[in-house]
Amino acid sequence: MENMMGLLRIHVHRGVNLAIRDTFSSDPYVVKLKTRVIKQNVNPEWNDDLTLSITDPSLPVKIAVYDRDTFSLDDKMGEAEFEIGSLVEALKMKLEGLPNGTIIRKIQPSRDNCLSEESCVIWSNGKVVQNLFLRLKNVECGEVELQLQWIDIPGSRGL
Repeated sequence: MENMMGLLRIHVHRGVNLAIRDTFSSDPYVVKLKTRVIKQNVNPEWNDDLTLSITDPSLPVKIAVYDRDTFSLDDKMGEAEFEIGSLVEALKMKLEGLPNGTIIRKIQPSRDNCLSEESCVIWSNGKVVQNLFLRLKNVECGEVELQLQWIDIPGSRGL
């Protein structure tokens, strides 16, 4: 607990145009911690929350998408990673009382990240959150939409 800085809640919203790994479709799920499997869908809407303990916010967070198979090993459908540095920097500003939807920071897609479009750290319902669209790597197609939110834990090191 003393090494932990806090928790990162990752809301896995949906996948878009994911690769087909079965005959006509796929049964995708996201792994860091595991989302539920959405049967026969290459555009799944998970709306699942995954929570990770963070000890070093400078390290990238890696996720992978798999196709669930019943009688063989699950097929990998791509992977992505993202940095949480922009979210952490916005949290350190100790912002309060901003209008809902205020953009705090913008992060542009580049060759150095998996962003498929501009990512924004915003003020939403009294909290700082970051919305991300990640392009999956090592696969022919597919993106995953996430929303990040920091959770302070009493007794942790904090930011």
